[in-house]
Amino acid sequence: MNLNEYQKGARATARYPNVGNNPIYPTLGLSGESGEVADKVKKILRDRQGIFDDESRNAIKMELGDVLWYVAQLSSELGFSLDEVADANLKKLASRSARGQISGSGDNR
Repeated sequence: MNLNEYQKGARATARYPNVGNNPIYPTLGLSGESGEVADKVKKILRDRQGIFDDESRNAIKMELGDVLWYVAQLSSELGFSLDEVADANLKKLASRSARGQISGSGDNR
């Protein structure tokens, strides 16, 4: 499956107010789901001494899927394909790497 196929399939399951004209809902969902990923990792550090067993890895995989769903919805709401978003990100990272700016902080490095 490629990213655009995923985005199309995910879009078919979108059920939220004003689908097609509502970037706020998927933005909030993305924030919540990414927090759930972080919380699962935190609990692995706390409760399992940082050991990622198959069960915990699968639980994180499911949450990452939810993150991806919201990224796909937000991209759709803003008129971007996931392939376009991924390509732009790789180009940005390659430029930073070529300029020795891959580490550090700030959007415009």
